[in-house]
Amino acid sequence: MPVIRGLLIALTLLWAAGCRTPAGLDTVKQVSTIDALLAGAYDGEMTLRELLRHGDFGIGTFHALDGEMIVYAGRVYQVRADGRVVRPPPELTTPFAAVTRFAPEWRIPVARRTDWAGLRGLVDGAGINSNLMQAVFVRGDFAAVHTRSVPAQTKPYPPLAEVTRQQPEFHATNVTGVLVGFRLPAYMGGINVPGYHLHFLSDDAAFGGHLLDCVLEQGVVEIDQAHRFIMVLPSSGGLFGQVDLSVDRSAELLKVEH
Repeated sequence: MPVIRGLLIALTLLWAAGCRTPAGLDTVKQVSTIDALLAGAYDGEMTLRELLRHGDFGIGTFHALDGEMIVYAGRVYQVRADGRVVRPPPELTTPFAAVTRFAPEWRIPVARRTDWAGLRGLVDGAGINSNLMQAVFVRGDFAAVHTRSVPAQTKPYPPLAEVTRQQPEFHATNVTGVLVGFRLPAYMGGINVPGYHLHFLSDDAAFGGHLLDCVLEQGVVEIDQAHRFIMVLPSSGGLFGQVDLSVDRSAELLKVEH
């Protein structure tokens, strides 16, 4: 089952890391699992205040699936379904998020126009261990950015694939900003999103969302590799205890992400 696999991943990575890594560094801490979110477990489990104690960089969503989350430079941003970007209160909770303390180890300059596939190719071709987790950060001038968000849901919550069938999508041109997110190994399927999962935030914090596509004019890619993974599961059960996590939701995830 995905949850059991996730716990084994966490234990294995913690064992491999030993005690040599300073607290919080080279560690991804995650709330719940992506399969639970796909199944409709949208009740918040951890406050944003608590989340920021574990990392200053990451992505996720909010209670009742109320928008896309960007954690950048120790601040949380919420991209609402109407496209507005707001700073949510620290008491707000998240049903799913992943954060780390970003300390980049690789820097890849991008000097010419590059599309989203090209950006992924630059990282893939950098020789970084694809069997470990990478926090990926892109800063630059974008010719075009295509994002989406999701509207808040009411109970009984529908599966995420149903929500995103009518997702609000946004477009921006000639915008300066950042991409924040992760490149994760295939074995994390069911736990998080294998491959690339990034969110965009403009420098003026007026535009953002889950990245669907982009064209970067020039900028830089920074990568922080992590070899420790800690997952926090809901202790009270709740919706997490009710959803079926034995189902293969990889096809649903592909539709949701793209």
